[in-house]
Amino acid sequence: MKIAVCIKRTPDSESRFRIAASGAAIDDTGLKFDIDDFAGYAVEAALQINEKAGGGESVVIAIGPDSVQESLRKAMSMGVDRAVHLKADAVPADGIAIAKALAAELQSGGFDLVLFGKHSFDSSSAVVGTATAELLGVPCVTAASELSVTGGTGVARRELEGAAELVSFPLPAVVTIDEGVARPRYPSLKGIMAAKKKPLETKPAQLGAARVTVQKAQLPPERPAGRIIGEGVAAVPELVRLLQTEAKVL
Repeated sequence: MKIAVCIKRTPDSESRFRIAASGAAIDDTGLKFDIDDFAGYAVEAALQINEKAGGGESVVIAIGPDSVQESLRKAMSMGVDRAVHLKADAVPADGIAIAKALAAELQSGGFDLVLFGKHSFDSSSAVVGTATAELLGVPCVTAASELSVTGGTGVARRELEGAAELVSFPLPAVVTIDEGVARPRYPSLKGIMAAKKKPLETKPAQLGAARVTVQKAQLPPERPAGRIIGEGVAAVPELVRLLQTEAKVL
């Protein structure tokens, strides 16, 4: 089976963020970047599907400047066969523009399955996977927590509030991957060395016109300091009053 995994390079979620001088983005100075968490699950899902099938090809694709090649090499060190870098000075905020570039690359690739993370940590828009499926004219299943493929049919489990559903779909298809499919494997030393010899193709990203832009970015306000209103049973009436009048949660 031929599987493409579209990944994104995002800042580590444990980083301490600052707003850039432009006021419309984060300052990436000193930030640690890696494959986005959900995209990492998608890479692992692709590897496991082909391992279970006894063979196949996995291809990882990313848009961005030269720095994204570090993430592409990491995916190959996990076991992905080859990588495609769609070069752009920056990744636009417009998910449709990104989807157009990915669809232009994917449409002639003959892929049986295209995987995305459910959403990326930085934008959380969850637009790119579904928009790419629409542009390719193939079925799309979102937020799959389990995924299996038999012959020309896929089956995915989706977690709902208080329930779950199983959906089946024909291939080729696009699936966005949720947490729960599999934890990404750690690259081995052998895999890291092998990744240096695997093909990484670079070509210009055919981005569509960006119609969505970020006008302003700001950090959430600092949480106010807590206060102690008393101890034991005697403090309960005052606590209830504050929850009603100040916090307004009762």
